[in-house]
Amino acid sequence: MDLGLKGKRALVLGASAGLGFAVASEMVREGARVALCSRSEERIRAAAANMGAALGVAADLSMPGATQSVVDKVKEALGGLDILVINTGGPPSGGILEVTDKQWQEGFQSLWMSAVEAIRAAAPVMKQGKWGRIILLTSVYAREPQPWLSISSGFRAGMLALTKTSSLELAEHGVTVNSVLPGYHDTERLREFKLPLAQMTAQIPAKRLGRPEELAALVTFLASDRAGYITGQSIAIDGGWMKGF
Repeated sequence: MDLGLKGKRALVLGASAGLGFAVASEMVREGARVALCSRSEERIRAAAANMGAALGVAADLSMPGATQSVVDKVKEALGGLDILVINTGGPPSGGILEVTDKQWQEGFQSLWMSAVEAIRAAAPVMKQGKWGRIILLTSVYAREPQPWLSISSGFRAGMLALTKTSSLELAEHGVTVNSVLPGYHDTERLREFKLPLAQMTAQIPAKRLGRPEELAALVTFLASDRAGYITGQSIAIDGGWMKGF
């Protein structure tokens, strides 16, 4: 299936490993000109070289203004921007009585304001070109909040509303905005946590972890011409883990 991504200019945030890396790799295979961003300059250079990406940019997106700077740099380097995939690392765990003010502020910047900065920086050039795709990678916790994950559950839930309101404002300009809600996927980060994988998969109706390439296929489709009438949606990819609608 030709998704019409050949020559499209894409930026994938948080792409040196895991789900972001899988998304960027899939877009490169589809012929897009892809720029990557991650905190570590060494890792992002290696990732870009490994997949044949057009550009690798190192930046700490938890710093105010950093995300907008990255988007502006990529627009200049690629001559514009057609696709933006917003992906940031998860904040620390903790219950409502444990999380400090500093952790809330850091989570606000890294999860919420980095997304806002990215959209504000990318949307004008997409509107001008009458075509654009903005995809936010959030989490199933956005729809089914979990105890001891106050920061992640709280801010990611708000990102679903941000997706909807942004989509309403940009739809008439040919720009779609959607969220993808990953469940448990087989990534390096998940295995670093040394969680009881057998116990986790037993709670998933599919009885397995998701494969990063499966999520990458969904995100790449949402970035395509064929998904032009899909906007304002929050789509879970979780093997049936979520219990709600």
